[in-house]
Amino acid sequence: MKKGKRIYLAGDSTVQTYETKDIPQAGWGQYIAKYFGQEVEFVNHAIGGRSSKTFVTEGRLDVVLNMLQELDYLFIQMGHNDAAADRPEQWTDAFTTYKEYLEKYINGARNRGAVPVLITPVATLHFKNGTFVNDFPDYCQAMAQVAKEERVELIDLMNSSLRFYSSLGYEKAAQLFMGSINGNDWTHFTESGANQIARLVALGVKELESGISSYVKAERSVID
Repeated sequence: MKKGKRIYLAGDSTVQTYETKDIPQAGWGQYIAKYFGQEVEFVNHAIGGRSSKTFVTEGRLDVVLNMLQELDYLFIQMGHNDAAADRPEQWTDAFTTYKEYLEKYINGARNRGAVPVLITPVATLHFKNGTFVNDFPDYCQAMAQVAKEERVELIDLMNSSLRFYSSLGYEKAAQLFMGSINGNDWTHFTESGANQIARLVALGVKELESGISSYVKAERSVID
């Protein structure tokens, strides 16, 4: 018999769980459970290099959907790799095919009695003219449109992560990213960075009008 709540994660490399050999690189899916009560179980199916399209075409969504049970949750964060116009196998157009693929996740979850939750792409470390920049504005807008059209709850991780970086300032925000170690990767997170993004996701859940909001333990003022 299933105990408590189960939340499945579908996403890319910023979400995935990494192996020991990959330390200190990490995804927020590795840390999200620490911000919830023990009765919530997370099952992380996120994997690097996938877009909303390839997660479907490779059969990964079907694997997740076949595991979903009634009243489970499916958290969906896609967009980084959808924007890779130089990789046609991954690329989706923000306002057409991206939205169509997101609907496959939503309908698939709902057909199994599960609850889909959309999460906008997390911000990279793009700092220009004193401001942290959203590299995926069209995909964020398109996801918000889908959320409204399909009446799906949305966690705006893009804006919450941009606000968080701004509160830290560039030098401290840079320490969240692997670029602080290898000098060139300003997309993927260190363990510390992934932990902080997980906290932002949890805070986003807490703000939802959702049955799982009460399970969140994260506090807005906590930064460790």
